[in-house]
Amino acid sequence: MQLALVAGETSGDLLAGLLLGGLRQRWPALQAAGIGGPHMAAQGFQAWWPHHKLAVRGYVEVLRHYREISGIRESLAKRLLQAPPRAFIGVDAPDFNLGLEKRLKAAGIKTVHFVCPSIWAWRGGRARRMADSCDHVLCLFPFEPELLHRHGVAATYVGHPLADAIPLVPPREAARQALGLGEADEVLAVLPGSRRSEIQYIAPVFMQALALLARRRPALRFVLPVVPGLRELLVPIAQAHAPGVALHWLDGQSHGALAACDVTLIASGTATLEAALFKRPMVIAYRMHPLSWQLMKRMRYQPWVGLPNILCRDFVVPELIQDDCTPATLAAACLASLDDKRRAAQVGQRFDELHHLLRRDTARCATDAIAQVIEG
Repeated sequence: MQLALVAGETSGDLLAGLLLGGLRQRWPALQAAGIGGPHMAAQGFQAWWPHHKLAVRGYVEVLRHYREISGIRESLAKRLLQAPPRAFIGVDAPDFNLGLEKRLKAAGIKTVHFVCPSIWAWRGGRARRMADSCDHVLCLFPFEPELLHRHGVAATYVGHPLADAIPLVPPREAARQALGLGEADEVLAVLPGSRRSEIQYIAPVFMQALALLARRRPALRFVLPVVPGLRELLVPIAQAHAPGVALHWLDGQSHGALAACDVTLIASGTATLEAALFKRPMVIAYRMHPLSWQLMKRMRYQPWVGLPNILCRDFVVPELIQDDCTPATLAAACLASLDDKRRAAQVGQRFDELHHLLRRDTARCATDAIAQVIEG
């Protein structure tokens, strides 16, 4: 069984790695190649290009890298058309994958898209074009298949693999011991994004907020898990904007940090769902190039930005986006979350309900759906 996959960023690499585990159980001799990262490599995946080449968010940011990304897609398409796999699986990254999938499908290659684009949040018109690109879509959230079926797109709800991978009861005590944190320590996990294009806008204001928090609450501990390859970018930002603040740097280990913390200050993205599955209160924040923000906010359909709030359809946790994302507002929101224990318990209950909803043995469900596409 030969499959091609493309995962375009850290969250996609994580999802694809979990999926590959299920695929390999069904097809032990599986050969998989394309674009991916370390989680996929751990499952025997051969990366022709590293996933971080596609990890760009925002219109202005994408334009800066357009020529390189377009070249990669063209080279990959030619390679797959010359030696067709049994199926192509595009993992998220819709701006890259859907166009590639359309070309491959037209050539007779089966195409599966894993992670429905957020047509319920913005750019809903994309759904009408997906029938030309995808033989099947694997949906992470229960309301998505019906939306796609209306546009003639075959889809299956498979749950979210992170809900299977993260325990229902977070291992707080074990995580703190592993990180050298005391049971009585007050801990803030800081996750300023996983893309280089995000870090330049988000990390400085996060670090300035940490400087404020360190002055107001000297005993507060800060843990900062860093995506591989981004530490050399983040350390100078921390030195410039939070000089003298004691930061507990971690290479990866975001799950350990989320399990151990009391609250997390976190950039909007898949990591917010991970934090919700760890039942942690959080302050969701985001900044991007001003022009990208002006374009994106006009296409929003919902008042929420963070995945936990979207899925709960409520402002369960605060969101501070763009102009609202300032050091003072971030610090104040973190302190409020740390101090309100009753609210933290309520947040934990809402996220526990969400966890049960998303837990569906995703690797098996997704593998069954992919097998039907290939063998049908």
